[in-house]
Amino acid sequence: MNIKIMIASHKAFFIPDDDVYLPIRVGSKMADNDFGYTRDDSGDNISEKNPYFCELTAIYWGWKNLNADYIGLAHYRRHFSCKKSKWKYNSIMTGEQVEKLCSKYDVILPKKRFYVIETLMSHYRHTHDISHLELTREIIKEKYPDYLKQFDRGMNCRSAHMFNMFVMKRSILDQYCTWLFGILFELEKKVDVSLMSPFDARLFGRVSELLLDVWLDKNKVKYKEVGFVQLGAENWVKKIRGFISAKFYGKKYECSK
Repeated sequence: MNIKIMIASHKAFFIPDDDVYLPIRVGSKMADNDFGYTRDDSGDNISEKNPYFCELTAIYWGWKNLNADYIGLAHYRRHFSCKKSKWKYNSIMTGEQVEKLCSKYDVILPKKRFYVIETLMSHYRHTHDISHLELTREIIKEKYPDYLKQFDRGMNCRSAHMFNMFVMKRSILDQYCTWLFGILFELEKKVDVSLMSPFDARLFGRVSELLLDVWLDKNKVKYKEVGFVQLGAENWVKKIRGFISAKFYGKKYECSK
């Protein structure tokens, strides 16, 4: 079984010593150094959209250019994990582990993130410009009306599979990406990013995170959840403070939490 999990990265970082992983230099078209990683500006690509589409430029590149039975995405500091270890690097999912999972499941996802006191819609409203999701709903209503029920239900959930991380059977990836990018390219026509800060302009990557479960729900796709591991330090105090400030004091995010 041919499985490739792309690791989206904009800097040189630890890469697991396993053939299943393929490091991708996202935004290669605007970059001077590729660190020896595979570039996302070859073949059919949207590399130039990386400042707005984030890791989606890697997903698009893999969809259009990779020949594999299963294709996935992880991040240079965030990986799938099938076991716990005191040394985080030892807990990263191996090629052998993912092959066993793919022999049983069509889709592998990280465990959901829970927002507890927020729905996905209210959290976006408190942290970003809610018009992004309102426009997305309009596009779905026009282009994919059969998904509107699942979109509304999804936006009222308090948890979701985040980070655009997945491993998918090729045929399922084809269907998902056709739908996802069909929506995002329409959204791109309706949103002017020219006056936005670099942080705010990354809206297409954010919106896409909220659409995965909508598609899975509508198509009744069965999946397997596994853990994920964050490499490097993670400032939970900062994250929680930002979450509370947005929820109760109307302070929108100005940088990644």
